[in-house]
Amino acid sequence: MEAVVREYDAKLDSKKRLTLREAGYEYYHVSVLPDQRIILEPRVLTTPFEVSANTLKMMDSAVENMKKGKVSPALDLSEFEE
Repeated sequence: MEAVVREYDAKLDSKKRLTLREAGYEYYHVSVLPDQRIILEPRVLTTPFEVSANTLKMMDSAVENMKKGKVSPALDLSEFEE
């Protein structure tokens, strides 16, 4: 079991909100277990539909290869059809 870094008691406010002191993240994934324990896992959210520069570079390279005819043979996926 890991050592406790910080421990304190908290109380819900009138709007049933709980404040985390000195929270390290802005977003958390909340899991409530059957024994009523609550687990908070930090989350780092990314902008939806944002494509990284590296991914764009790889896509450009793939399109360039396709235009040059430098492609693999087509895959036969017929065995996966229902």
